[in-house]
Amino acid sequence: MQLNHYNTTFSEKSHDIILACDAVNSPANIGSLFRIADSFGIKKILFGRVTVDISSPRLKRTARSTQNWIPMADNIDLFSEIKSLSVQGFIPIALEITEKSTALNTLNIPKNAKIIVVLGDEQLGVSSRILELCETHVHIPMYGKNSSMNVVQAASVALYEITKQLN
Repeated sequence: MQLNHYNTTFSEKSHDIILACDAVNSPANIGSLFRIADSFGIKKILFGRVTVDISSPRLKRTARSTQNWIPMADNIDLFSEIKSLSVQGFIPIALEITEKSTALNTLNIPKNAKIIVVLGDEQLGVSSRILELCETHVHIPMYGKNSSMNVVQAASVALYEITKQLN
């Protein structure tokens, strides 16, 4: 018999991980980020340079109600927020291919680390201003001809690797 969310007993676990989204604006992607944040026990989602329309039908369809319990802040100064969180001991990690990025699978995260996973705009990626705040840049090794994937797919892969190391 196939199992579903009514007959599975996954244990809930939260992580000191914050998703920081730099101008991610597609309602479908935002809804999916809520859903993936719930799946990985993420603490909060921050949206810089975007006002999230939580009533968007497309967002609600992809979020599957997770927008109702995952904390979020929108239209914030992401630069200032990441600086403030860094002072509180959070480590910002930009998920972006750059001249200094390393492969995600080579990342070594201490067990009790507090992490900010920084995601970028669907077209332009993480802005250079935000990248400057992040000592660590990681990319997902790609084996096809394309050099990128959808922001939610990339976030899923990154969160899997990061939570695997934290656990």
